[in-house]
Amino acid sequence: MNPTASLALRTTLTPTAPVLRAAIASLWRPDGLRQRYPRYLAAMHPLVRASVPLLQRAAARCAELDDPAAPLLAAYCDRHAEEERGHDLWLLQDLAATGAEPDAVAHPVAVELAGAQYYRIEHEHPVALLGYIAVLEGNAPGPRLADRLAAATGFPDAAFRTLREHAELDGGHLDDLYRVLDALAPTPARRTAVSVSALHTTHLLTRLFLSLATAPGGHP
Repeated sequence: MNPTASLALRTTLTPTAPVLRAAIASLWRPDGLRQRYPRYLAAMHPLVRASVPLLQRAAARCAELDDPAAPLLAAYCDRHAEEERGHDLWLLQDLAATGAEPDAVAHPVAVELAGAQYYRIEHEHPVALLGYIAVLEGNAPGPRLADRLAAATGFPDAAFRTLREHAELDGGHLDDLYRVLDALAPTPARRTAVSVSALHTTHLLTRLFLSLATAPGGHP
């Protein structure tokens, strides 16, 4: 019996988890955290800002396809776009609460992360976006992270809204994604597209976190 599409995706990602978790642990280590946290927010802002446009473009591409599963995928993208709307403003408010401002130029790895998805939506299939979302929401902040960072940095609670909200929301969003992925019953080629997107996203997200953890304001 073949595994479901969601189980196959989780199985594909399992070997990559230790490396990404190590990068996350390095990002949140105590030394230098007060300087590093605003850089994290600034790097994540363009990535989060791209979320709704990516979902909207994926939904629009679905409408152009002769694919019986496309309406279901489009409905998911439209629904999730509404769930993600305004989260980039949360990040700006968090940054302001730390006394920092967004970078004038987006972190290059953040550009790669979002840009790869635009390519896949346009030239492969919009279902690949699910692999990207699965990685981002599957590595959401833990429920106690914001409290730990607030204690370590001395920043006010207002600097941690995005972390708190995503710790609460992303588990349910991930469950919804897996339900939709299984309901789509993607072909082997489409499963591969989702998996490759997810693996590429994991690689780039690891690079982003390591660059923030090791470079004092620089880029890799």
